[in-house]
Amino acid sequence: MTLTLPDDPALDGLAESDIRLDLACALFAGGRISRSVGARMAGMERFDFDAELVRRKIPSFTEEMLEEDLATLRKLFPK
Repeated sequence: MTLTLPDDPALDGLAESDIRLDLACALFAGGRISRSVGARMAGMERFDFDAELVRRKIPSFTEEMLEEDLATLRKLFPK
């Protein structure tokens, strides 16, 4: 995929890697891509991408995901 950005003074000095990371974080935050896709898109290792999400205060584990995990555990380990 190729993305073409307009020649605009506001974009001067932005590195391609920064743009890729910003885009990956935004798409992940919007629920459009997974963490692993975001990491590949940003050209990072998965754990480094996770650390960047934490730095940006973008949740990577939602309450809904926690509830699903707890429900699975209750099924696997009933009282």
